[in-house]
Amino acid sequence: MKENSFSVAVAGATGAVGLEMIKVLEQRKFPVSSVDLFASDRSAGKKLFVGHQEIEVRETSVDSFQHVDIALFSAGADISRHFSPIAAREGTVVIDNSAAFRMEPDVPLVVPEVNPEDIQLHKGIIANPNCSTIQMVVALYPLHRVNPVKRIIVDTYQAVSGT
Repeated sequence: MKENSFSVAVAGATGAVGLEMIKVLEQRKFPVSSVDLFASDRSAGKKLFVGHQEIEVRETSVDSFQHVDIALFSAGADISRHFSPIAAREGTVVIDNSAAFRMEPDVPLVVPEVNPEDIQLHKGIIANPNCSTIQMVVALYPLHRVNPVKRIIVDTYQAVSGT
């Protein structure tokens, strides 16, 4: 492993969000020493490009996260509930994009533009709010710092394909 680089895994790599996670890792030039891609048995065997390297997607298993520094999860709440604690016990820091841990008192709910310091509170798993909430709090937080927001009423309309 290169100094200051990380072994990264993406669980749910073949889904729309997983593909976007891979793209953002590349765009932001995140310092990766290796990338592992995981998904369901239906997607195992597919090949995806990460940078200029073609990587085969493997089925997520209990052994998937050995020697992984950071795992980005976007495979749904059931998969996250099952595999995130396993990965965390291996020493992997899990960043979960599902609803699995959002209300857990021991799991920090983090939006980096709002509360990055809460990342330090993790015990192996970090959650993030849903996409609508993230966008809203990023916009509202600067206003809240000037004049505290007491209540927000929000309606969202999201595509059924998101399920």
